[in-house]
Amino acid sequence: MVIRATKYSFEFFPPKDQAGEERLWAAMEALEPMAPDFISVTYGAGGSTRDRTIRITSQITARTSIPTVAHLTCVGSTRGELIEILQKYKEAGIRSILALRGDPTGGPGAPWVPTAGGFNHADQLVELAMQVGGFEVGVAAFPDGHPASNGDLAKDVEVLIRKESLGASFATTQFFFEAEKYQRLVEALAAKGSNLPIIPGILPVTNVKQLVRMAELSGTEIPADILAKFSAVENDSDAVRKLGIEVATELCEQLLTLGVPGLHFYTMNTSTATLEIYRKLVAK
Repeated sequence: MVIRATKYSFEFFPPKDQAGEERLWAAMEALEPMAPDFISVTYGAGGSTRDRTIRITSQITARTSIPTVAHLTCVGSTRGELIEILQKYKEAGIRSILALRGDPTGGPGAPWVPTAGGFNHADQLVELAMQVGGFEVGVAAFPDGHPASNGDLAKDVEVLIRKESLGASFATTQFFFEAEKYQRLVEALAAKGSNLPIIPGILPVTNVKQLVRMAELSGTEIPADILAKFSAVENDSDAVRKLGIEVATELCEQLLTLGVPGLHFYTMNTSTATLEIYRKLVAK
């Protein structure tokens, strides 16, 4: 059996309507037998779904036995409002957050404009959450490099170590396609004395246009051979889905041989592709 990691986690985004909410709960029910270590719930662009994130995350905590990790971003909130959000999470029984700067209101490519009375960087969120107390705090890591660091791995490592020093106890990565990039980041952190567990983020690709758009926005590099394979079948949804599962499964196998602390799946609020990948891994 290839699997060495016993921890699996999933990311969902807040649904926009009742039908989307029903799909989310159906996906969550289907994935629950995998005994996920946690479920995380995102904010929308510019913090636009903040209230829904609080509500959905609270409901997951109340309705399931699965630990939840709620996203918290600098976007659109003052320091006082961030404290208020943390208190709401605490009242709902949520004990873990993912501290992120977040995308500007105009989208990832727009200039960053801090909220008056708010924060500029995620390390300030980590510090605030630790001051409020009672939270395990996670942060983001970028195997392909943070968009703002222009490929400077040393800068990315420095930022992660600062967040760790402020109290961050784990990181989940942006999705990526090359295990070597993950290994490079982890080894660079270890060389600086970091003990921060880095959980790799996996995207089961089901839509090529969506993949390209997400990669452009996040700064993720799609290797030429993988992009060529997807481009060749992009008009055949079944073929795209099959290839997406194949690519993700291969990446998971490579990562598991590296002894990763877990696998974090970007579900896009569906369960089938993630479940198929899991079953393929277990069957090895």
